[in-house]
Amino acid sequence: MKLTINGEPQEVVSATLAALLDELAYDHEFLATARNGDLVCAEERSACVLQAGDRIEILSPMQGG
Repeated sequence: MKLTINGEPQEVVSATLAALLDELAYDHEFLATARNGDLVCAEERSACVLQAGDRIEILSPMQGG
């Protein structure tokens, strides 16, 4: 299915946000995620069903100053 991930169109096979993070090899522990502009907390990612055309944002903290 085609999603927009961090502003880039991408074809994926995952059905849930948790599966998408696995497919893209993200570490689930240190991320903030949103689907179509709505925050999805870590506990809800497995139940967050993706649909073609969804906009997904995946953010990880950065250190520095």
